[in-house]
Amino acid sequence: MSRRESTARMIGIAAGASALLIAGVAALTAAVTVRFARKVVIPISTREEDVRVIGVDLASGAITLATSDEARMSGRYGFWFDRDAGHARLGDVIDDEHRTVRRRIESVDFGRLERTSRGRMNASFHLGPWELGHPYENVVVETSLGPAPAWLVPAESPSGRWVIQVHGRGATRHEALRAVEPAREAGWNSLLISYRNDGEAPESEDRRYGLGGTEWADVVAAVQFAVDHGAQHVVLMGWSMGGSIVLQAVLRSAAVRERLVGIMLDSPAIDWVDILRFQGRASRLPNGMADAVARVLGGPFSGGLTGLAAPITFAELDPVARAEEFAVPILLMHSVDDGLVPIDGSRRFAAARPDLIEFEVFEGARHTKLWNHDPERWTNLIAGWLARRAEGVERLGDEAQIVG
Repeated sequence: MSRRESTARMIGIAAGASALLIAGVAALTAAVTVRFARKVVIPISTREEDVRVIGVDLASGAITLATSDEARMSGRYGFWFDRDAGHARLGDVIDDEHRTVRRRIESVDFGRLERTSRGRMNASFHLGPWELGHPYENVVVETSLGPAPAWLVPAESPSGRWVIQVHGRGATRHEALRAVEPAREAGWNSLLISYRNDGEAPESEDRRYGLGGTEWADVVAAVQFAVDHGAQHVVLMGWSMGGSIVLQAVLRSAAVRERLVGIMLDSPAIDWVDILRFQGRASRLPNGMADAVARVLGGPFSGGLTGLAAPITFAELDPVARAEEFAVPILLMHSVDDGLVPIDGSRRFAAARPDLIEFEVFEGARHTKLWNHDPERWTNLIAGWLARRAEGVERLGDEAQIVG
C-alpha cells in the first residue's frame, strides 16, 4: 500500500469514527431530552428523601440535619421520613453551622424519628382539616373522569362566597390547608379539591400531567359543585402548577367567569418554557435542551415519546399573552428565592395587568413555602384581600338591588 493510499485510509477511518461519535452524542442528547420531557409530565410516585439526618435528641427537642438549602429554611415545616411511614413537624432553625443545621422538633406524629437517616421537608404543615379545629366535610366533586374527593370547610356563618383551592404538581389538597383560616376569618367557605392524576382523583387515560391544559376541566367541575351548593361568588386560588390550572380554567370556561370575583396565586407556574430552562440549568443540562424538551412535549410525536394523549401547546398556556382577557382582581405572591419556579413569569404577568394584579414579592422563601417562611405576612395578605373582595361583592349586590 502506497503512502497516499495509507493516508487516505486513515482519513476515512477518522471520518467514520467522527461520524459515529457525532451520532452517538446526538442519540445521547435525544435520550436525555426525552427523559427530561417524560419527567415533566409523569406524576410523581416516589418523593426523594433529600435531607440527611445527622442526629435526633428527643429529650431536648432538636434534630440535626446535614446543611442544604432545604434544611436551613426558616419557619415551620412538615418532615416526612422512612418513605412516608413517619411524620414530624419541625420548627425554626436553632443553629446553622458550616456543615449542619439544628432545628426544633415541634412534634413526632408517627414513626421513629430517632432511627431515621433521611427525610424530606414539606411545606404542608397540617395533616388534615381536623387539625384546624373547625367543622369540615368530606365531599365529592363529580368530574368528567369520575368522582374526585375534596374537603369543604364552611365559613363561620352561612355564606355564598367560596374559595376553591387548587394544589400544585406533586402535591395534594393538604397544601392549601394553610389558607383555610384566613379565608374563614374573612367569611369565605373553602373547597380544597383534587384533580386528575394527583393520586386522589381519577386518572386520565394517558395518566400524564397537562400542565394546566387538561386539569382545568376539573376546576370547572369544582365551580359547578360550589354553585350547586349555594355559591354566588367564587375566588380561585392556585399553588404552583395549580396556578396554571386556575388561569386556564378562567380563560377557557365561561361558566367559571360567570361566578368569578377574584384569583389568588401562590408561586404560580406562569411561563412553562422559562421554567423548563430554569430547571434545565439547575440540572446542569446543556444550553438549549430545555427548548428541545418543549418541542418534544408540543410536537406531533409527543405521544409516542412521552405517553401524552395530545401535544402540549405552550403558547396556549401563556397567560401573559392573554392578559387582557382577565377581568377580576388578582393577588399574586412569589419569592425571588423560589428555587424551582422562577419569579420572572410572575413579574411579566403583573406588569401586563397592573390595574388588576396586586403583586407581593417575598424574599428568602422557597417554592410554595411563603406561609412557612413568613406566616404573619402571608396570612394577613390572604385575609385582607379576601375581606376586600367580600366588601366589593356586597357593594355590587347593594347596587343591583337599588337598580332593581
